[in-house]
Amino acid sequence: MGAALESTVVMATMTLVSGLTMLRDRTMQPASWKARGWVAWLGVSDAMNVLLYFAAVRLVITVAVLVHYLTPVLVAVAAPFVLRETLTRRTALAVIASMGGLAIMLTPASGPSDRAAAWWAAAFAAGSAVFYASNVIVNKLIASAFSPSEAMFWHGVVATPLLASMVPCAAWATLDARAVGFLALVAIGPGALAGLAYVWGLRRMPAAHASTLTLIEPLVAVSLGAAVFGEPFGPRTLIGGALILGASLVVMRSPT
Repeated sequence: MGAALESTVVMATMTLVSGLTMLRDRTMQPASWKARGWVAWLGVSDAMNVLLYFAAVRLVITVAVLVHYLTPVLVAVAAPFVLRETLTRRTALAVIASMGGLAIMLTPASGPSDRAAAWWAAAFAAGSAVFYASNVIVNKLIASAFSPSEAMFWHGVVATPLLASMVPCAAWATLDARAVGFLALVAIGPGALAGLAYVWGLRRMPAAHASTLTLIEPLVAVSLGAAVFGEPFGPRTLIGGALILGASLVVMRSPT
């Protein structure tokens, strides 16, 4: 399954689940046209975020994950200008410490053997980080106009057909129904429900705080890789994980 088709299935699942939760999670007042425009852009930016990230991961996983998590840095820089949020020294230091921990934890000692693949992975992941940062900012801008379920559903209405249009015709002809069903099933938790939880939390804390806390995600991924698949869990993982968790604790204790 190619990156575009994989992204389409995940986005369609997220849209369906959020459509169901929207039945009970709705705003009473109609949104302005400006807010609707931001939701449409959210659909475009999230589609590109998912597509570029999946493409990067297919090339070099460690490089893709590391570069993708430039997002907190981008949000921390943009939030004071776009959202008028105050970037405290504590948050800035936490972002730097988290990125350092991530670099220690994920960068391979010898580096990837295929340098061309690594550069392409970095380029795709950097593009994904830009769009992901845009998602964080826009979700704050539309917080008063759309509930979390509404924002996820309506942006999915835009993103799903956009991603589907990028799927090669040959891929549709060889579609494996079992693979699609399995991907849709596992996307309910990490995709839809986690996405709703993230948007809910994002609206209750500064954007820079929320995006920094997402750096716990690769730490969890590395830990699960060691527990489930027996992947190496050495001193660098412990040091990097300690930096990430320590920085996250600093952010959570910061005044909002």
